[in-house]
Amino acid sequence: MIEFSHCVTVGSRKKTPIVFGNHLPLVLIAGPCQLESRSQGLEIAFALKEMCTRLELPWIFKASFDKANRTALDSHRGLGLAMTLPILAEISDTVSCPIITDVHDTSQCVPVSEVADILQIPAFLCRQTDLLLAAGQTGLAVNVKKGQFLAPWDMVHVVAKLESTGNRALLLTERGTFFGYNSLVNDMRSLPILAQTGYPVVFDATHSVQQPSGQEKVSGGQRTFAPALARAAVAVGVAAVFMETHPDPDKALSDGDNMIPLRQMPELLQMLVAFDRLAKSHLLSFSWKKSEC
Repeated sequence: MIEFSHCVTVGSRKKTPIVFGNHLPLVLIAGPCQLESRSQGLEIAFALKEMCTRLELPWIFKASFDKANRTALDSHRGLGLAMTLPILAEISDTVSCPIITDVHDTSQCVPVSEVADILQIPAFLCRQTDLLLAAGQTGLAVNVKKGQFLAPWDMVHVVAKLESTGNRALLLTERGTFFGYNSLVNDMRSLPILAQTGYPVVFDATHSVQQPSGQEKVSGGQRTFAPALARAAVAVGVAAVFMETHPDPDKALSDGDNMIPLRQMPELLQMLVAFDRLAKSHLLSFSWKKSEC
């Protein structure tokens, strides 16, 4: 049984609030893997705004300032915190969209919370207690990606750490599970299991097709499967879909093999919105446990 979540609202920085709930209309979290430049960030953000406005799809811009878990030492990690935060602030103000970005250690949580609307905990760090507590203590919404090594039912302990700070603005993201070496697989049962925590569930379609360290010094991926996995997750019923996109993924500085070409996003989003409306129009046909928003 998938449970209705209590709702998580983001976008208090003079932007239209966006409400996450497993029974509510779908939310999109999208953007490039890492912010490569100011112009790139603005280009992608404006393109996503146009698509989502046309579809009446609430959305949040995602970009990372540091990819701290790259495979090789000499891999491009990003522009860094000091250079990226002003650009993210500009994108937020200019495009009028909420922002989500990763934090990797406790010292980053407060400065990032001054710009972002959601702090994201990377999958490899989902059990790092001090990082979870520091993120929760900002009072900002926190999105935790379930580790590729972690069972979905073990996320209750991650939730308990965050709840200990008094923070209830939590999102939980499924992004695939290790399947042997250099490969991930999705167990769609994890979506209703995560929902049993009472929090909104996000499905990360593009990292779910990642092939960790699959090309010796870099990770590979199979982006052609991302749309199918996104449709499957939306059919199960999720609060949001997370997808990374790029104007030319083959030239991206990180995770290019996973990312969806920006030109393909409009058709995909239109399909996901239709799937979401169909799935959630039939919720009352099942034994759903509803909670108040």
